[in-house]
Amino acid sequence: MELSVAYCWGVASGRLGRPREERVDEALAEAVRELLTETGYQNITVDLIASRAGVGKPAIYRRHRSKAELIFSVIVHDLSETAPDDAGSLRADLRSLLHRIHGDLSDPVAGSVMSSLLSDVLADPELTARFRDTFVRAQRDVVAELCRRAVDRGELKRLPEPEFAHSLLLGPLFVRHVILGERVPRSQLDDYLDAAVRALT
Repeated sequence: MELSVAYCWGVASGRLGRPREERVDEALAEAVRELLTETGYQNITVDLIASRAGVGKPAIYRRHRSKAELIFSVIVHDLSETAPDDAGSLRADLRSLLHRIHGDLSDPVAGSVMSSLLSDVLADPELTARFRDTFVRAQRDVVAELCRRAVDRGELKRLPEPEFAHSLLLGPLFVRHVILGERVPRSQLDDYLDAAVRALT
């Protein structure tokens, strides 16, 4: 996660700039990022976010129903899943993706936030749907793209179901990191990878 924000005054102050609503959104996002790093998810409150962002609590509740919804919006906005460069084989492509996501989850702040945030997200049906439609779908799309490459190379006879391929490759990693709170040693990643490749091929 990369953290940065810029403030600028709008036309009302005599200078061109972002609309006020956009500036408030950016201030809230920056406040969330800073507080996640400084205090962790569990210790953040709407009051703390409002104070750090320099806005009133009504400005937050006009945009988000809860702390979890606000933080979820910021986290998902910061995540950008793209397919790794073509490494020449299905195994090599999946390995690049698996190691990248392992690195993200191994980050002390990101890993802790995901674990705590997901418990609140999954308790909210609307947020759960948004989580599936954004975070999960983005990862599934990347895995599907890597499998399409393998079909084009002749490594796979047909394209597997995206849900199956995604769960096969990344499910164990997320269960151990996010649900069980365990750190998966990098040395074990190739074992998970090889099991996934065998099942897909």
